[in-house]
Amino acid sequence: QVQLVESGGGLVQAGGSLRLSCAASGRTSSTGTIGWFRQAPGKERELVAAISWSASGSSKTYYADSAKGRFTISRGNAKNTVYLQMNSLNPEDTAVYYCAANTYYTYIPARIPYDYWGQGTQVTVSS
Repeated sequence: QVQLVESGGGLVQAGGSLRLSCAASGRTSSTGTIGWFRQAPGKERELVAAISWSASGSSKTYYADSAKGRFTISRGNAKNTVYLQMNSLNPEDTAVYYCAANTYYTYIPARIPYDYWGQGTQVTVSS
């Protein structure tokens, strides 16, 4: 089992920034994939960004069109934390953000099932 805990959400004005953190614990491995999803009221859940890494050092990232140029996903030095830096936020980014994980490396992090999920953190962007 892998446990995921998100943090960093909050209220921010349009144009502002937030950095979300996803801390993984439990049966973590040297390979894996973590994705950041979001779900706004009345909307379907969408994958915003994902990062996949292998034990040999290969890495693959994915960004939804809505996130390109504004969001950056990265792994922390401790390797068990993944960050989502969100800049130039707008009210359409308001949602509950979830991190999700799997324990293998993939070239297509947008197309895999995610087995482990965090509880979510609320991001609210005011106009």
